[in-house]
Amino acid sequence: MPERVVLAYSGGLDTSVAVKWIAQEWGAEVVALAVDVGQSADDDWETIRRRALAAGAVEASSSTPRTSSPATT
Repeated sequence: MPERVVLAYSGGLDTSVAVKWIAQEWGAEVVALAVDVGQSADDDWETIRRRALAAGAVEASSSTPRTSSPATT
């Protein structure tokens, strides 16, 4: 089974190229992770996810701030 690498993915040209490069050079599966840290994004999260998959990521996910507090146990 190939190694998996999680890539902090912005959706831009550099990280899109990095997805393919990592897969080709390292033989690894790339999981793209986009995180909303308050920056303004040119594209919506679904567009960024689709771009990561088109670049060759085996999984793509985004994390956005919660609108409510998580339940505590």
